[in-house]
Amino acid sequence: MRILIKFRRTVMLVLKILILTAITFAFLNTWQNSYPETLFRNKGNLVVILSYLVILFTFNNLYGGFRIGVLRLHEVVYSFFLSIIFTNFIIYLELSLIARYMLNPVPMVLTTLFQSVIMIAGLISANAVYFKLYRARHILAIFDKDPASFEIIKKMKLIKERYSIDKGITTNSSIEEIKREIDKYEAVLICQLDKAVKDEVLRYCYSTGKRIYLLPSTNEIIINNCYQSQIFDTPVLICKNRGLSIEQRIVKRALDLLFSMVGIILSGPIMAIIAIAIKLCDGGPVLFKQNRITKDNRIFNVYKFRSMIIDADKDGAKKATNGDERITPVGRVIRPLRLDELPQLFNILKGDMSLVGPRPERIENVLEYSSMIPEFNLRHRVKAGLTGYAQIFGKYNTSPMDKLNMDLIYIENYSLLLDIKLIIMTIKILFMKESTEGFKEEDSKVNVPKPQTQNQTQIQTQANE
Repeated sequence: MRILIKFRRTVMLVLKILILTAITFAFLNTWQNSYPETLFRNKGNLVVILSYLVILFTFNNLYGGFRIGVLRLHEVVYSFFLSIIFTNFIIYLELSLIARYMLNPVPMVLTTLFQSVIMIAGLISANAVYFKLYRARHILAIFDKDPASFEIIKKMKLIKERYSIDKGITTNSSIEEIKREIDKYEAVLICQLDKAVKDEVLRYCYSTGKRIYLLPSTNEIIINNCYQSQIFDTPVLICKNRGLSIEQRIVKRALDLLFSMVGIILSGPIMAIIAIAIKLCDGGPVLFKQNRITKDNRIFNVYKFRSMIIDADKDGAKKATNGDERITPVGRVIRPLRLDELPQLFNILKGDMSLVGPRPERIENVLEYSSMIPEFNLRHRVKAGLTGYAQIFGKYNTSPMDKLNMDLIYIENYSLLLDIKLIIMTIKILFMKESTEGFKEEDSKVNVPKPQTQNQTQIQTQANE
């Protein structure tokens, strides 16, 4: 076992290759026996095999099918399963083009089921091997009274196979006492701390070779996207801080128009069925319009299928909770699948929203969050989006600070490739129930504070108008 631990990365790589190989051989068997008319005489077969591997690898890389031991087992299985489905569908179309007619899909469907069995068995075995090779690290948590600190500690404790938070120490202790505790552990979790204390802890962890888990501040996320330059013999970090270039905005808008028009055409029948179902359910209006905030704090009406009872907010704005009685029978079906957001394709077509961007928040939420976190309005440097970094990696009830940080990660790392990646990844979360998890009852009420900043005053003024 000690020898295996030394070469654990190689062991895990071999296991992943074996799983891919087994799945590919299952496809090859079906291809040769069920679709012989699509076989080439020469090296054309290699092109099909290579395309199969490339597509399967790409989807797994996007969805996290290779993140064995990092993601939860059921999520890795789900990601790999989606990758197999999309790969087989694309290859089926490729083989049909080669044959010049639509092939019988039954053999490919049966192959997908067989591959799924192989995949599940392989991933369960690889996951077990991973946790034999990678034991949980013993971690010291350094924190203060910030609620976010307790939240990340609680989350890490849920993943006992990867993290073992053995002790916590607050910043009430002296820096020398904190350093003595750091010496006893393999890794350190640094939560939101005073800058001077955080800098001292970071330097000490770096000098002693400790693994660092850092809960980043907004400033650290912004600086992380800087690039290094030299002014004579002095290194300088440069943050361009210019947002999307003109070229990027043009390409992004073109992508929005293309996807929104195609999306409206393809989802038209589904939207018609949902509209009829809502009307038959209680006879109320089909669409729900609500003021939301987009780029430069501009207010617009977002369109959604009504998933709650009529006048759900008559007693005041309230966030959706788990088991919320205001949600209609139709809403309980369309909300988890996010089908209630399909009408936002028209918002994208109009230019109010983008396909990818920060979630459009309601005015009350923006006022509340920006009173607690003044930099919350930094996420409004780009248009609100139907999907986005925070929508994919977060939940409906993710904390405002985490939402802000994820949105800033998107803004600071924007590229056309990232937009396409997030669009593809959106398919994955549609069937993940935890991504639509509601707020707890005690967190559901929205308290609208008095505006305290120029941006808040602007938002409040626009809302009153």
